Amino acid sequence: MADATALEALAREIAGCRRCALAAGRTYAVPGEGNPSAEIMFIGEGPGFNEDQTGRPFCGAAGQFLTQLIESIGLKRQDVYITNIVKSRPPGNRDPLPEEILACKPWLDRQLEIIKPKVIVTLGRFSMARFFPGATISRIHGQAEKCGAYTCFAMYHPAAALHQGSLRSVIEADMLKLPKILEDIRKSERPAAPAAQTEPAPAEAHSQLKLFGF
Repeated sequence: MADATALEALAREIAGCRRCALAAGRTYAVPGEGNPSAEIMFIGEGPGFNEDQTGRPFCGAAGQFLTQLIESIGLKRQDVYITNIVKSRPPGNRDPLPEEILACKPWLDRQLEIIKPKVIVTLGRFSMARFFPGATISRIHGQAEKCGAYTCFAMYHPAAALHQGSLRSVIEADMLKLPKILEDIRKSERPAAPAAQTEPAPAEAHSQLKLFGF
C-alpha cells in the first residue's frame, strides 16, 4: 500500500509539472500505470494522441499490441508497470527532445526507486538510450544486460510493428524471452540452501563419545 500511495502522490506532482515546454500543449500528463510492486517495468518514449486525451499510457493501437505481448507471457497489464521516458505528448508525435527527456528524468528516477522492478524493458530507441547509451536497437534488441541495480532488456517499440510488419514476429519472439530472464533473476536472489547435516563416521562418533567419558 505504501508503494501505491507513493506512486499516486508522484502522479499528482507530474500532473502539475511545468519543467519543459511540453506542458503548455498537453491535455493530460501521462505518469504511468500498473502494479506498484511490478517485477517488470515497460518504458516507452512518450505519450501519443490517445494517451494525451486519456492520461493513460499505451492505450492506442500500439498499446493494444503491447497488451497482447504481455498476455503472451501469461501476464496482464495490471501485473506490470507501464510508463514513458517523457510524461507529456510531444506535438505531432515527434521524437522527444534531449532537454525534454532531461526534464522528465527525475520523475522516472523516482518511479524506479518506488517500484524497484527486477527487469526494465525499454521500448524504442529513446528509452533504450537511457539505459544502453551509444547502442543501436537493431544490434541489442532481445538481449538482457545488467544496468546498475537493474536488469535491462531492449525491445523495438510496439508501434514499429504497425509501420513495418516484418518486425512484428521479431518483437513477439523477444517478448517470449522475458519469463526465463525473470526466473533466472529470481533464482539468483534466493538464499542458498543450508548445508545438509551428515552423521559422523563411526570412528569420529566414538572419539566424540570419549570426550564425554563414555
